[in-house]
Amino acid sequence: MKKIANDIYYVGVNDRRKNLFENLWELPKGVSYNSYLIVGERTALIDTVDIAFSDIFLRKVEEALQGRRLDYLVVNHLEPDHSGNIDQLRRVYPEVQIVGNKQTFRMMESSHHIAGGLYEVKEGDTLDLGTHRLTFYMAPMVHWPEVMVAHDEADGILFSADAFGMYGALDGNITDEHIQPDWDEMIRYYANIVGKYGNPVQKLLQKLAGADIRMICSTHGPVWRSKREQAVAIYDRMSRYEGATGVTLAFGSMYGFTEQMAEAVAESLADNGIADIAMHDVSKSQSSYVLRDIFKYRGLIIGSPTYSGQLFPEIASLLQKIEVREVKNRLFGYFGAFMWSGAAVRLLTAFAETMKWKVVGEPFEERPSMNADKLARCVALGKAMAEELRIEN
Repeated sequence: MKKIANDIYYVGVNDRRKNLFENLWELPKGVSYNSYLIVGERTALIDTVDIAFSDIFLRKVEEALQGRRLDYLVVNHLEPDHSGNIDQLRRVYPEVQIVGNKQTFRMMESSHHIAGGLYEVKEGDTLDLGTHRLTFYMAPMVHWPEVMVAHDEADGILFSADAFGMYGALDGNITDEHIQPDWDEMIRYYANIVGKYGNPVQKLLQKLAGADIRMICSTHGPVWRSKREQAVAIYDRMSRYEGATGVTLAFGSMYGFTEQMAEAVAESLADNGIADIAMHDVSKSQSSYVLRDIFKYRGLIIGSPTYSGQLFPEIASLLQKIEVREVKNRLFGYFGAFMWSGAAVRLLTAFAETMKWKVVGEPFEERPSMNADKLARCVALGKAMAEELRIEN
């Protein structure tokens, strides 16, 4: 339990043991589950934490309340890592009113079998806690349909649900003044979790444009205070799909030939002035990091061998993840390799058409063993991408 503002306490927890977030995305530095308690004339808890940490969490809430009753539980987001302790709180504080919107309660009735003691709020509604007053803004699909955020007028605090969140446990410091954030971990979190929902993020940012926001309390990562503008800027840029001038080069390779071509393309990119090149062997690089770089950079080049008449399986899996996220405005180059019958370039062409991306350079497909002609095609692709990036910039 730590005090972060007038009568407001951080009662979240750290999870350093979980290997995969959503059982998909790697967590080398863990993750935090953030919850906040307002102890004013009336008390309100903002979200809960993962059920695995019930004992620690409930002890923190009890300590912060100092014998007082819990009047309200605000459910900004019903995902289990934040709603896991709703039932436990109801047992400990049976009179607590659960604050949410119509969609929240529809989902809660199914997932928690709770249908009573509810306080429904709509867009612009307020909850008067005395000194503190919360105003609610609906944020559907950031990144679930029931999501809302709450703004405390007294201290200029935005309780933002998963928006402006990031991976990583909190190492003692809760607020960002004494933290050097790994902004790539915020980009990776955005790409993995929020990525598809750029338009809803933009709508939320527009709603909040006139609000007095001096602090952002997300459900993952540090409390943003001194660096809040940087955090918002990243979410703004990612949700506009505005990649930086750089290239993600992802390839699959069974016996090394596609990798040789990828290396030649990368050298050409560098020779033509591209400083930021993120190369990923998809058999080794975890997809969460590849997606991070695809969101980060404007250029994307993919190389794949043909595998049983299809794309290399890990390349196919990556394309499916990109397509799900509906990534926009990328410059796309691609190439393939085959031994007896090629299919990779045909399938990558279909993918480019689905994504409605601008294809850069001339796609090509080659049999193994490098020669001068094949090298020239790799060099030409890298040069074409570099030139296009300079034009776009």
